[in-house]
This record gives sequence, structure tokens and C-alpha cells, in this order.
Amino acid sequence: MAEGLTNPYGYPDMEWAAKLDPAYTQARDVIRHHSVGEGGKLSVAVKELVVIGVLASNGLQYGVEAHMRRALQYGATKEELYEAIKAAAVPGGGVAYSTGVRALYALEQEGAFQ
Repeated sequence: MAEGLTNPYGYPDMEWAAKLDPAYTQARDVIRHHSVGEGGKLSVAVKELVVIGVLASNGLQYGVEAHMRRALQYGATKEELYEAIKAAAVPGGGVAYSTGVRALYALEQEGAFQ
């Protein structure tokens, strides 16, 4: 990433894109910080649970896994991640539930909850 920028989700494609347009990436980084960064009334873990629900509802397992990892870093539990997926299944239906469960299972398989 360009100097001063962060990639808390480890997306390799975003690292690549940052080299194409560092100014745009920097603008997105500021928005990300204000949206899901530290500070504000909600904890980072809770903010990540919201993002997980939206991503799961859109069937974006890759993103759900990345945001689950960050939620775990900020103190979320496996049970809280699963509860967020169940809540997302109300408006998001089967896509949200199956995407979220697959992501949770993938993290389980890689040992994220030990």
C-alpha cells in the first residue's frame, strides 16, 4: 500500500489497486476509518458485524471472511459471528445464511477460533 494507508482486511487486490491510484485509495481509507474504524458510539466489533450482515446478504463470502477475521481481532466471538449471520438471514434470506455459514466454517477450518 502507499505510505500512510492501511489494509486491515488483507485484500491483495486492494493492495494492487492502491498502486494504480494512491489518491483514490487514500480517500477510501479516510471513509473506511470513519465508517468501521475506532471511535464513535459502536465498537469496531459491532461495526464489523453490521458489515458482515450486508456482505453475506450479497453473497460475498470472501468479504465476509475478511470482516469476520477483523471482528475477531476486536473481540467478537464465534457465537457472535453466527448470531450476526442468523440476523442477516431475516432480510437477506438463504443467500445471507449460507454465505455466512460457509465463511464461518472456513474460519473454523483454518483454526481461527482456537
